[in-house]
Amino acid sequence: MSEPVASLTLDESLPLLGIAAWSGTGKTTLLEALLPRLRSRGLRVAVIKHAHHSFDVDQPGKDSHRLRQAGASPMLVASRSRLALMMETPDQPEADLAALLAMVAPQRPDLVLVEGFKAWPLPKLELHRPALGKALRASGDPWVRAVASDAPVPLPEGVERLDLNDHAGLTEWIVAWPARWPAERQPRAVREGSPS
Repeated sequence: MSEPVASLTLDESLPLLGIAAWSGTGKTTLLEALLPRLRSRGLRVAVIKHAHHSFDVDQPGKDSHRLRQAGASPMLVASRSRLALMMETPDQPEADLAALLAMVAPQRPDLVLVEGFKAWPLPKLELHRPALGKALRASGDPWVRAVASDAPVPLPEGVERLDLNDHAGLTEWIVAWPARWPAERQPRAVREGSPS
């Protein structure tokens, strides 16, 4: 099932960067390695992750789970060290990125990394492993700003080349993103005959 796409306001004060890749590329593993590096560089990074399946964050038998199952929507659980908002959405369309960003914005992160939501119109870093045999998204998506690959691949004009295995280099590129954000809030020009 494809993701629904609605309009998205790219607010100058909330830098966004999509992380786009085919399944099996290692998006989550890479983010797990990069997030501590970004935090050590002083960035407060929020992550919004799209899931293609039903998931649960509270455990059966716990009060929050029982109350959510009984019909609480939303269900907000808070403690001294964390809070979680859970909401059942069976009669609604799939998650709307604009609504999720509105939930994150009040926390004032320095950067929001968006994993998944690949069809949404926002600047993206594509992760690519040619060995998977999947097409390069940058060829058809004018929102891809850079491709991090573990092998050389032909890139469309205007797309930066990054090394997927160079975590220090990827960290530097992402750390610089919030400063670049005001100029990056539109798609790049796509020319006929760009490499694929």
